[in-house]
Amino acid sequence: MYGISPAISFLVIFLFILAAAFIKILREYERGVIFRLGRLIGAKGPGIIFIIPGVDKLLRISLRTVALEIPSQDVITRDNISNHPARIILITQERG
Repeated sequence: MYGISPAISFLVIFLFILAAAFIKILREYERGVIFRLGRLIGAKGPGIIFIIPGVDKLLRISLRTVALEIPSQDVITRDNISNHPARIILITQERG
């Protein structure tokens, strides 16, 4: 009689999980694109974003750039000149 009833504890846990599903946090190097039932709502910046679970979908876009260096290769041209080109690949990542 003096303890917390199981229904109230279940309700508190359910509300906590629902509140966690409403709130999304985007870091300063991320942007979010929100779709509501498949239609574009808009792009949101970094910070706290509120979405409707089950209706909205948040697609996270990372603005970070990764630079990969490819080792140089020996290349011989048609006129027998050797060349050592260096290459760098810039990759942007998308996480959905």
